[in-house]
Amino acid sequence: MPGLYLHIPFCERKCVYCDFYSVESMEHYDAFVDRLCEEIVLRTRDVSSAVRFGSVFFGGGTPSLLDDRMIGAILDTLRRAVTLADDAEITMECNPGTVTAASLRGYRDAGVNRLSFGVQSFHDDDLRFLSRIHSADEARRALRLAHRAGFENVNLDLMFSLPGQSPERWLYNLEQARALDSTHLSCYSLTVEAGTPLARMVRHGLVTMPPAESDAALFEMTMETLHAWGFAQYEVSNYCLPGFTCRHNLTYWRHEDYLGFGPSAHGTWEGRRWWNVSSIRSWLDALRRGALPEAGGELLTPAVQRNEYVYLRLRSEGIDLREYSRLFGHDLREQRRSFLDRCVDAGYIRIADESIRLTRAGMLLCDALCAELIA
Repeated sequence: MPGLYLHIPFCERKCVYCDFYSVESMEHYDAFVDRLCEEIVLRTRDVSSAVRFGSVFFGGGTPSLLDDRMIGAILDTLRRAVTLADDAEITMECNPGTVTAASLRGYRDAGVNRLSFGVQSFHDDDLRFLSRIHSADEARRALRLAHRAGFENVNLDLMFSLPGQSPERWLYNLEQARALDSTHLSCYSLTVEAGTPLARMVRHGLVTMPPAESDAALFEMTMETLHAWGFAQYEVSNYCLPGFTCRHNLTYWRHEDYLGFGPSAHGTWEGRRWWNVSSIRSWLDALRRGALPEAGGELLTPAVQRNEYVYLRLRSEGIDLREYSRLFGHDLREQRRSFLDRCVDAGYIRIADESIRLTRAGMLLCDALCAELIA
């Protein structure tokens, strides 16, 4: 089923590594929700009521800077504008430093049924380096409050390959997440993105990033540890206990349609992709004129759809060879047999039940294998 993404751009403080669009100013806070609801109405006016949406995702930025009444107003607008599945997954990203027992109960009452906490680390020195606004104790407290508020489906974002991070410190993060009854973990390697404060720090020699070998070793430790604890790795960076896959994530990885709302949000619908302006002021101005705040768009050619299918599916559930043949008109296994045989012999992929899947060794080389497969 298609999904719905809402970008909430406000942050108390922008993290040194983040290249997502966000603003530290709250200047347009009061007008934001009304304009977002107007965009929802504009964007969905031609969507058939027969289309059922299986997920809603509040991302950012810091969605938990909106109060429960605002979240409720947005969800009410969505329910009037489109048809949500009866069991729709409704996820909200939260910063542990911005939630209280009352706000979490309010989000739950508004309809949110899944939380994603940007914890990143349970070491206070790591959190200070990353410019996070919360402490390790505040993260633990937020997780306990979420469970008391009735949330059973809770994700934690954790980050490895930080400068100077030892295997022992990373294992401690995983153990803390397990002790807090997390049902889903997103474990990412710290990446230096162009234009971020972290990139400038690295360029000026103020920060030295770990070598690739260290990054690979921590990734392998993550896979082995979480597998032993019963977590399934259903995408390169995402792990869950049985029954707790993120439905919205699967929408992306299955290359299904989704609608995006808010400054800088992207969406795809019926063979077209678009992206909104990455400026809250320009976004607001467009909606005040009754116009969609798009910065650009493109038609998804068969070649683009094929390449994205390979990238998204190989890094997650695997490539269904019969589905691939039906969608793109040729047999991938026959076309790329030599390369695939080499990957099987090297232990990077498995081919079984008409499916191509990465092994744990292949997960370490995911991007390179995808690029070669579509070459």
